[in-house]
Amino acid sequence: MASAASSAAAPFWRAAGMTYITYSNICASLVRSCLKEPHKTDALSREKVHFSVSKWAGGKPEKPTIRSDSPDA
Repeated sequence: MASAASSAAAPFWRAAGMTYITYSNICASLVRSCLKEPHKTDALSREKVHFSVSKWAGGKPEKPTIRSDSPDA
C-alpha cells in the first residue's frame, strides 16, 4: 500500500515533464527577480555558471572548451 501512495505523489515538476534542475533554475530566477536593490544586482551577478567540457578520443581527453549556461553567452 505504501508503494501505491508514493507513486501517486509524484513531484509536480516531474508531472510537468521537466527535470529537477530545470525546475530549480526557474524558481531561483523568480526569487532573484523579486529581490530589491542592491541585493538583486548581487544575486544576478552570481547567476552565471561556467564549466569546461572535454571530449575524449583514443582514451585521452582533448583540449577542454569553456561553456556557460547563461543564454547571453
